[in-house]
Amino acid sequence: MGFGSFRVIQAIHMQGGPEKIRIDKWLWAARFFKTRSLAQDAVSGGKVHVNGERVKPSRHVEAGDRLEITKGEQRFVIDVQAVAGKRGPASVAEQLYVETDASRGEREERAATNKLLRQSAPHPDRKPDKKQRRHIIRFKEGG
Repeated sequence: MGFGSFRVIQAIHMQGGPEKIRIDKWLWAARFFKTRSLAQDAVSGGKVHVNGERVKPSRHVEAGDRLEITKGEQRFVIDVQAVAGKRGPASVAEQLYVETDASRGEREERAATNKLLRQSAPHPDRKPDKKQRRHIIRFKEGG
């Protein structure tokens, strides 16, 4: 771990550190979303619930809260362990929360089902040639 990682961990575990932080900022720091604006959009769109209720991006989150996060087809149910306002390395972000066993099992089951569906789908042996591409384009355009 580099010196920067130590500072982030130290800031998380400090007694006088932040006890509450905006949920969009926490989701970004915990690496659920790549940017804060994506986290804000998810919270505003009803994709994030705190303790079972829909919240706004300005809602504060603190240790002990239960979050339900929906990202595409994935659904995470996590318990917040620590609060951080700065985005650090992934190893530090993993210490901010604990995913429930039921959530982890559900995601793994869904991944296995999707894998089986992909394997059973037919795959062409080769790419379509120019004439076949023209037919595909005409078919899609409805002409």
